[in-house]
Amino acid sequence: MRTREQKAQLIEELTQQLSEYNVIYLVDILGLNAQTTSDLRRACHKDNVTLKVVKNTMLKQAMDKSDKEFGELVDVLVGNSALMLSNTGNKPAEIIKNYRKKSQKPQLKGAWIEEGIYIGDEQLDNLVNIKSKEELLGEIIGLLQSPVKNVLSALQSGGGKIAGILKTLSEKSE
Repeated sequence: MRTREQKAQLIEELTQQLSEYNVIYLVDILGLNAQTTSDLRRACHKDNVTLKVVKNTMLKQAMDKSDKEFGELVDVLVGNSALMLSNTGNKPAEIIKNYRKKSQKPQLKGAWIEEGIYIGDEQLDNLVNIKSKEELLGEIIGLLQSPVKNVLSALQSGGGKIAGILKTLSEKSE
């Protein structure tokens, strides 16, 4: 049995973790054996995802104390819950999907991704396809650079053509 002070400290640590990450998944891992759970933890660690089994009451209190608005995500805190914390939106979903090839678990209860709330396991495929801010910025920069590259390329390749046309015109006029 934990003392009131220990519980308060755990809630404070959870609140701190919730504020540090911009991607929070709630999953059900009940029924996974020790080996599978250990493998899942290793996979999470490899992809910079923190997996943490928590008590729902403590997590609810930490969510209430947090500076984030979790909305209806609090409603999924029933039964067994584990947290997957990351700063890359689709990493936890990819890990879950990979593990689902072998077993029915982990089940996605819900996710909070940069203020967006996703409820239910049927959201898993959508979450796998979410791109991180870095990926989106890279795509935008690529798209912005593309027209500039095309113009420069046309000018460089067309420069010879223009010079040739001008030379031909000047020769005709002589």
